[in-house]
Amino acid sequence: MSVLRIGDTLSLRYRPRALVAGTLCALLALAVGVVALGSGDYPMSPAEVLATLTGGGSPAQDFIVNELRLPRQVTALAVGAALALAGALFQSLVRNPLGSPDILGFTQGASTGALVVVVTGGSSLALATGAVAGGLVTGAVIYALAWRGGVHGSRLVLVGIGSAAILTGVNGYLLTRAQLMDAARGVLWLTGSLDGRGWDDALPVLAALAVLAPVVLLGCGRALRMIEMGNDAAAGVGVPVERLRLVLLAAAVILASLAAAAAGPVSFVALTAPQVARRLTRNPGPNPLASMCVGAALLISADLAAQQLFTGRQLPVGVVTGVLGGGYLIWLLATQRRAGRI
Repeated sequence: MSVLRIGDTLSLRYRPRALVAGTLCALLALAVGVVALGSGDYPMSPAEVLATLTGGGSPAQDFIVNELRLPRQVTALAVGAALALAGALFQSLVRNPLGSPDILGFTQGASTGALVVVVTGGSSLALATGAVAGGLVTGAVIYALAWRGGVHGSRLVLVGIGSAAILTGVNGYLLTRAQLMDAARGVLWLTGSLDGRGWDDALPVLAALAVLAPVVLLGCGRALRMIEMGNDAAAGVGVPVERLRLVLLAAAVILASLAAAAAGPVSFVALTAPQVARRLTRNPGPNPLASMCVGAALLISADLAAQQLFTGRQLPVGVVTGVLGGGYLIWLLATQRRAGRI
């Protein structure tokens, strides 16, 4: 553990390995983003992409990179980081590697809110608003159902899994009530896609990260590590456990809901990224910053693969993350079983 002092009053503790791992993942995400900006029907080299981003490209290159492709890549980076941070918070608060908004029902709640808008024929802006509202309402209901003089991690997981099962059935019913075109639109959104995303999709997620990430990293980082040691241990060193848990759960639900509003319920990024970050940093703590970098790299790489795997056809990014994340989940369950934890 090293300490970085900023002036006479502020000091930050960090692990050098975690800092290096996070930096490398961030650089990987940016490098993949540059490659993705140069891919497509109008291919460009990385040098041309960088020149265009700095104002040195032709008018055609400027339009293609900055107007058509850049918003999609920024959305991918922001959504990946937001999902990963939400997953890191959930897994830390419930002290379970399966703690994730996709498994605990929060993503399904956001999907329900969006599908209500689809069935009623609402606009894209209304769909995003519905997704955020659905996620927040689901979060409040799950928290209330899990409350018994406090919220225990295992109880929150069980209530969340049950809620996810119920909401999955509700979502299926909503699709059967939609018109054919609206149902097709809803199914595409449920898969998770970055196709056609613009700055209007990216900016709310970026704004949430700009506000909530510093709160988590600087304001709640030490207390979050204490909570991982157990409620009694955290309370013993003066951590307001329930108040902090409520704040962090709210932050995680907001991030997951805004990410779903921007790109649909992209699966398994929130589950996988924190665990990958934990293995890269070899730090048993929540690793929120490294998780964000891993999540951004994971989603933008999956989006590039979705565009390039099949000639002439783009896959929704949720298909790629679902295949990769499903394999990871099977491996994680097998590892937990061998360790005697399940």
